Amino acid sequence: MTATSASARGGVQPSAGGGVTRARRRWRLPFSPWHLVLVPATLILIFPFFWLLVSSLETPSEALHFPPVLVPHVLRFANYPDALGSAPFGHFFVNSAVVAVVTVLANLVLCSLAGYAFARFRFLGRGVLFVVIMATLMVPFQVTMIPQFIITKWLGVHVLAAVGINHIGALILPNAATAFGIFFLRQFFRTLPLEYEESARVDGASRLKVLIRIVLPLATPALATLAALTFLDSWNNFLWPLIAITSTNQMTLPLGLATFQGAHATEWTLLMAANVMSLVPMLIIFFLAQRYFIRSVASTGLSGT
Repeated sequence: MTATSASARGGVQPSAGGGVTRARRRWRLPFSPWHLVLVPATLILIFPFFWLLVSSLETPSEALHFPPVLVPHVLRFANYPDALGSAPFGHFFVNSAVVAVVTVLANLVLCSLAGYAFARFRFLGRGVLFVVIMATLMVPFQVTMIPQFIITKWLGVHVLAAVGINHIGALILPNAATAFGIFFLRQFFRTLPLEYEESARVDGASRLKVLIRIVLPLATPALATLAALTFLDSWNNFLWPLIAITSTNQMTLPLGLATFQGAHATEWTLLMAANVMSLVPMLIIFFLAQRYFIRSVASTGLSGT
């Protein structure tokens, strides 16, 4: 038996192989190779927000300078109070907050009821009705905006003036319940065990009580995720308010930001400052709800159909 074979059997690697192993360990990266792609991509995605913040603190001449000035000579914080004073920005903010909060509450209530019905009840035409609701997700808003405008106008004339055209109620009612919200909560409810609900039913609890006392507390991640997504969508909505609202008193933030753009000139520094202020609520909502995103989406995706 040679010395080389004996050392190999005893678990001692040859010197050449050991050198290769040490070389491989020496060149191993201390992080995942994907970071080499993700870090530059992250910087590219963050750059527009950085440019937005810098432009909101520049003078008008620096904002229009080419090439762009990424380090302003003087930080002009006066752009923010000037933006608040040049337009009824506070009124726009309140209108957007009212529309977003009421829309979120309506979605949580109505989508929870509808999602629970599709997840637990068996009734005639359940599958067909669910397919029809899902099919509405494939129809672009540009196709339905004219019928939606006509229906909203009719409701405002014949049923309730608070939901008519040129009122913030017209921004809430069409989005009070969404097909995505129904689908999302239905999928999450299907992942919850039936034993808790059956025990409550045996004790005499009604279906509504089971939903409120047992199902909804277990569905907190899904409700938080739906609330955050609905808030962001309502806060950023521009096309439907542009169609339904004509009065300045009823405008939301996206429409209010458009008032900074004139026919011949645009106050870019004030526009950027107003944009930064409009982003603050969205960032707060996102950071508060981000811990629920992965858990709720993962559970919803594993539930199947």
